[in-house]
Amino acid sequence: MNLVEKILARASGKESVAAGDVVVADVDRLVMHDLSAYLTSKVYEERIGTELPYPDRVVTVFDHHFSPPTEHQADVLNWNRAWSKRRGTRLFDCGNGNIHNVLMQSGLALPGQIVVGSDSHTPVHGAVGALAVALGNDSHAGTVMPFGKAWFRVPELVQIELSGQLQPGVTPRDVALWLVKELGEGSVIYKALEFTGPFIKNLDFWDRWLFPVLCVDLGAKCGYIEPDAVTRSFVQSLPGGSLDGLVNGDGDPASDIRRFDVGAVAPQVAAPPTVGNVHGVDELAGTPVQWAELGGHSGGRVKDFVLAAEVLRGRHIHPDVKLNLVPGSREVFRQVLELGLVAELHEAGGTWFPPSTGSNQMVNMGAMSAGEAMISTHARNFPGRNGSTHSSMYLAAAHTVAASALVGTIADPRNIVENAVKEKEA
Repeated sequence: MNLVEKILARASGKESVAAGDVVVADVDRLVMHDLSAYLTSKVYEERIGTELPYPDRVVTVFDHHFSPPTEHQADVLNWNRAWSKRRGTRLFDCGNGNIHNVLMQSGLALPGQIVVGSDSHTPVHGAVGALAVALGNDSHAGTVMPFGKAWFRVPELVQIELSGQLQPGVTPRDVALWLVKELGEGSVIYKALEFTGPFIKNLDFWDRWLFPVLCVDLGAKCGYIEPDAVTRSFVQSLPGGSLDGLVNGDGDPASDIRRFDVGAVAPQVAAPPTVGNVHGVDELAGTPVQWAELGGHSGGRVKDFVLAAEVLRGRHIHPDVKLNLVPGSREVFRQVLELGLVAELHEAGGTWFPPSTGSNQMVNMGAMSAGEAMISTHARNFPGRNGSTHSSMYLAAAHTVAASALVGTIADPRNIVENAVKEKEA
């Protein structure tokens, strides 16, 4: 059995399961953000109303309305606070960070667990060797909350094998964007994706994180990376980071293996209207942008701010650009503070925001008017997601976001970094 099959077999009390089987399995963690928690808890109170048998399994993170701009949004947060207190569930209030970073860095998503959530990027927790899937709010209210269970159809496995060495100035985020284009949006409906190969195995944990987050746009049910020494080291660094549930697949090759060499990948940019509309940065260079942002479910990592500082060190962003800096969690902000990057990126013209999901769905910040454009490390770029349906969102790695903020148009970060090295040597 592969990792997903082993997790589902154990959680459903079966000796083995196979692709196509339908099982009812115990759920280890339900995670909701402030919007989904409001909808789910309302349904639960109106349609179910029983006591929660496993309140410790339910986690809510306020990351969208982290600074509510309206009375209604403030009321939503207060409903969630009161419901969480009454039901005894765990709540991370405003300013803790985005839902997935907080869950992971709090040691609440661990190897071998089944993690479910309303957010479509829940599969990102497969980076730690969990089975993580997105379910609907009513499923959470009707089965997960009252019974601690959910039903699953065991997905078929597709192995994504990546090899090769990156060129200078190219990052794993560029590979992730490129991979969506190569595989095709919606190309692996309800499949389990195993990201493997020497390229993946040589990545640190937070670069591995960038690959399971792609699942929703590829159409996959879940994605994961087999736990190894990198996984174990990361988990042991977490509060309560237990390896007790860790499981590995048997190592049998899947019937469907997709192999890619990343050696020729250049910096990539996903242009509107979808995540799969990916181009080499040279094809879009010169496109004006008014906003740039480091944040979101696939951004706001410590490494993103380190990469941005490499580009912006000793420089100032273009006067026509606003640069939003949104840490993925309080822990990320603490680390970038210790590295001196908070002051450095502030001096470069960036504006720091509380740890959160950033301008995602424009509920707090970053809403654009018609004709404006943003380049960001976010995971989505659909029209209207960040304001007017006539605005544009481009997705890129932190290097490219910072270079574009500096120039005022989409720019190749390699040229700027190379020039910086030459200036320093001179």
